[in-house]
Amino acid sequence: MAPIVSNIDIARPPGEVFSYAIDPARFKDWQPGVVGGSTEGTLGVGARCIMTRRIGGSERTSTSEITDYNPPATWAIHGIDGPIRADVQVRVEPRNDGSQSHLTISLDFAGYGIGKMLLPMVVWQARKEVPQSCQKLKQLLERTG
Repeated sequence: MAPIVSNIDIARPPGEVFSYAIDPARFKDWQPGVVGGSTEGTLGVGARCIMTRRIGGSERTSTSEITDYNPPATWAIHGIDGPIRADVQVRVEPRNDGSQSHLTISLDFAGYGIGKMLLPMVVWQARKEVPQSCQKLKQLLERTG
């Protein structure tokens, strides 16, 4: 399947957008279903992101590994457990002499075991949620500015 890609312009400097958008502890503020998140290890390539989501009335925790960390421009994670694993890429580009940012989030999934059957439903849901999440992130960041 083709990755889900969402773009949005945010009236905040790239450093602020980047640090907020990649912080697993803040995912719950702008991503539906996320109830908690954290990073294990020193923030950078090889560190792990732990995220807990509410799915079907119960909470499920997944682990991803940071595969790219180049602040304030790029960050990526690769899911390493669970039946559905996400690959997420974040890119933040400066606009208007660095006073604004263009954010791109790319999301791809792979299913393992039972996850292969669930994958179409997860992708369908993500296609709806990712643009909404980006809009909520924009609203949060511009409100705090």
